[in-house]
Amino acid sequence: MCSKWRRRISNAFLNCVLMKKLKTAVRKWRSMRLFRKRDDLSTTRQLSTDQAPSTSGTPAHLPRPLPTELQLEPDEGQKLREQQLRQFAFFQLRIHLKRGQNLVAMDKNGLLSGTSDPYVKFKAGGRLLHKSRIVYRELNPVWDECFTVPIEDPFVPVQLKVFDYDWGLQDDFMGSCYLDLTALELGRTQDLVLCLHDPNKPNQDMGEIVLNVTLWPKSQEDKEQYLLKNTRLSDVNKRLKAQIWSSVVTIVLVEAKNLPAMDVETRSSDPYCKFRLGNEKYKSKVVWKSLHPSWLEQFDLHLYDDQEQVLEVTVWDKDKQTKDDFLGRCTIDLSKLEREKTHSIWQDLDEGNGQIFLLLTISGTTQSETITDLTSYKENPRDLEIIERRYAWYRLNEHSSGVGWLCVKVYGAKGLAAADLGGKSDPFCVLELGNARLQTHTEYKTLTPNWMKIFTFTVKDISSILEITVYDEDHDHKVEFLGKLAMPLLNIRNGEKRWFALKDKKMRARAKGNYPQILLEMTVIWNPLKAAIRVINPKEPKYMHQESKFKRQLFIRNVMRLKAIIMWFIEVGKILQDCFEWESRLRSFIGLLAWLAFCYYYQMWMLPFLLLVFFSRNWLIYRLTVRLKNFRSNPREFAKIIFDRGNPLLTPVDDDDLQAEEDDEEEVDKEEKKSLKERLQAIQEVTQTVQNAIGYVASVGEAVKNLMNFTVPYLSYLAILMLFGAMIVLYMIPLRYLLMAWGINKFTRKILRPHTIPNNEVLDLLSRVPDDETLLDCRELKPHPQNEARRDARKKHKAA
Repeated sequence: MCSKWRRRISNAFLNCVLMKKLKTAVRKWRSMRLFRKRDDLSTTRQLSTDQAPSTSGTPAHLPRPLPTELQLEPDEGQKLREQQLRQFAFFQLRIHLKRGQNLVAMDKNGLLSGTSDPYVKFKAGGRLLHKSRIVYRELNPVWDECFTVPIEDPFVPVQLKVFDYDWGLQDDFMGSCYLDLTALELGRTQDLVLCLHDPNKPNQDMGEIVLNVTLWPKSQEDKEQYLLKNTRLSDVNKRLKAQIWSSVVTIVLVEAKNLPAMDVETRSSDPYCKFRLGNEKYKSKVVWKSLHPSWLEQFDLHLYDDQEQVLEVTVWDKDKQTKDDFLGRCTIDLSKLEREKTHSIWQDLDEGNGQIFLLLTISGTTQSETITDLTSYKENPRDLEIIERRYAWYRLNEHSSGVGWLCVKVYGAKGLAAADLGGKSDPFCVLELGNARLQTHTEYKTLTPNWMKIFTFTVKDISSILEITVYDEDHDHKVEFLGKLAMPLLNIRNGEKRWFALKDKKMRARAKGNYPQILLEMTVIWNPLKAAIRVINPKEPKYMHQESKFKRQLFIRNVMRLKAIIMWFIEVGKILQDCFEWESRLRSFIGLLAWLAFCYYYQMWMLPFLLLVFFSRNWLIYRLTVRLKNFRSNPREFAKIIFDRGNPLLTPVDDDDLQAEEDDEEEVDKEEKKSLKERLQAIQEVTQTVQNAIGYVASVGEAVKNLMNFTVPYLSYLAILMLFGAMIVLYMIPLRYLLMAWGINKFTRKILRPHTIPNNEVLDLLSRVPDDETLLDCRELKPHPQNEARRDARKKHKAA
């Protein structure tokens, strides 16, 4: 009997315990059903519990459930929860996107197989809240980005989508997940791990996203202040739309000297440089086995107002098997350097040995208070008078490094080609004079930019050529060519504001677009005597230039240039041969008398005299050509005709003439380059040397021709003065004494002047005379299109 009652009591007690557990489970289920609005939301789990502990039995990523005594029915609990969230008019969601884990590899072909380039998009209600940066070639990317977004409806979940970036193609989908804002506790920071899912691949593990979130409730007043601040930032961004960065830092890495040897066996190093300015970095190429490397690399870094203006340079030794060795570092304070000026900087390396040589220019500024802004610039005639007095012809003892002063006013451009998909471009203009390089700011989304800038250069060589290039700025600060103009300083007409046509990269045809042109006004003031002294001294080398590779078309062109000069000598030889053969008795008899008289009466001063005779003949032709053109044109065009110099290579031409010259250069044998690149490398180097030598000989010959026919009258007049001087010296001083003086000068130069550079005044002068290729580069295009009827008639004439 007792055992029977004992069993009944134990069963009743067990039923009470089971019922209690069942009721507890039902309460938990109701709580989860109350606060989980969607069943397809991604699973979240708490990583750290350094905040207040959650209610027992409740998942950490959910809000703490109501107390047991306040548990209501599901409908009443949902209404109460919504009422609690809607007490606040506004929320701010702070997200710290930390990293991704075990993401899917989307690049399955090529050298980058087994990797991805992931980035994350945050969306709410179809609106993009934030887009992270791209982490290249990584399946466990670390973004470490913090941002805050406004939330008006916390019941709309935030969707995270991960994509793989593909250049030029559609980005690949790598999975998505949801962040349920109703599951977050207000004002509490929570670490979450969100699992990625792909509806098309439900069984595949797509990886995880690790982030840190905080949902802050805000009042109506906070909402109004936030919206007001956001409106102000939007207005500021619109005003600054044309300029994200404040300045462009153009750096030419020239060379380094006396670097330490890190390779014991070869007693050399494999140096390269790293540059850092704010968040932008640049890494140079490696120069193998050298302690005095020469890089000759040019690149741009961008300077922002809110960052530290210190350029960090580090030099490293490349090791293929071990970690790279550190060679030294240096820092350059950009705030102490003058803007809109090219600085030549030799910098000693700290924590190591050696020096590094840089050319550094800070340009592209957009502040309205700078003198380079044309809209706020007022020209002062007194300043121009001071510059004219500084470069007067009798001031030879001035300590200024240049021979003149150049001012270029860049107003704008029109008719540029559309480089972007939207039919617009982001153009900016670069001006280069020798090693000096300045540029304007970027005008975004336009084909008719208005830069309105003034640039000044110190002219070191009056025979230099000003190169003006227009580029389009793309993403990641890459550039695309839009047009170029080459203007010799001696061809500048001071104070004339006019449109100049832009050419293509080869400088032989018009650039793409609707007859692209640029509006400029240039003024150059220079000292003729200092310039004359400068042109018979060695020419300053241009540090940044492209090494010409072997091209079949260029090789044929140089051969034809040399052939034209050789044919002139052949024609002279034929005339002499005709005299020797007595084919024309009168001409042969006169030639014999002239030769006998020359041999009998010849003196050394007669050689410059004969050259002066040729100069006189060409000078008469030059002057008659100018007068004839002046007679045929109106008086207002006389100044423009003087500029042409009577040389057909400087006469403005139409597009058809330039295009006809380039018809034979469009064929490129790509298959041969790929298949025979390694096999013909040695032959290519030899051929390249021959090509450059032929080009140099042709350039010298054409320079002599252009010097004689007054292509550049200033240099021709200077040559005439030099010939007069040589004639007088040879007339007054016997040749034997001149040869003795020349020998003494050559033998004692190393003893008396050990640091002087050996030079040849004649070759130095010829190096300033442009050859035919340079004249073609500088030849202007007519700003307006040619008459269609006239163009058709010319085409028919060429075809005939």
